[in-house]
Amino acid sequence: MKSRDAAMEAGRSALLVVDLQQAFCRRDGMLTGPRWPAAKQDAYFDALDGALANAGRLVAGFRAAGQEVIHTVIQSLTADGRDRSLDHKLSDFHIPKGDPGGLPMPEVAPAGDEILLPKTASGVFNATNIEYLLRNIGIAELAICGVFTNQCVESAVRDAADRGFYVTLVDDACAGTTPEEHAQSVRAMAAYGRVRGTDALLEELRGMNRR
Repeated sequence: MKSRDAAMEAGRSALLVVDLQQAFCRRDGMLTGPRWPAAKQDAYFDALDGALANAGRLVAGFRAAGQEVIHTVIQSLTADGRDRSLDHKLSDFHIPKGDPGGLPMPEVAPAGDEILLPKTASGVFNATNIEYLLRNIGIAELAICGVFTNQCVESAVRDAADRGFYVTLVDDACAGTTPEEHAQSVRAMAAYGRVRGTDALLEELRGMNRR
């Protein structure tokens, strides 16, 4: 058993990009209404600018190192959303099949045969067959980035750790619903894996080719 702080290993590692899609990354997306007043939107999109840029760098870095990149987005499998989780139904939260809001942002869009998993709940491990897929392709270590830090990202980190994956949260490639909730979530997730910045993880990936 290796240390939680040990570097990621070639051939066993993947990047999981969580919900960096148009619905949550564009000002004309879903983040409007009473729950998203102007000041909250401004703070979020200011943080998102840096997070999205760093996520793009991570995607490029994992590809260059020959490691898997896996994407998840919130999007129903049906037009009427009947497959949504109870929480999404009660919250009247629905991104229909084929809606542009479900498309990944260009900075992190899947390339080649990279896996894209739609989900209709916060937790990708609860709402998709991602664990089955990861086991099949030999992944034991996950770096995780995306939005929102304090919701879907945190669910992914906790669930991955509970299922026996080594987890690295890339904190500067995530954005929370508020800066305060982002910071609080990062502190909490430090109990479930490593917390690393983009630059440090990219250097680690470059080191894979030197080891």
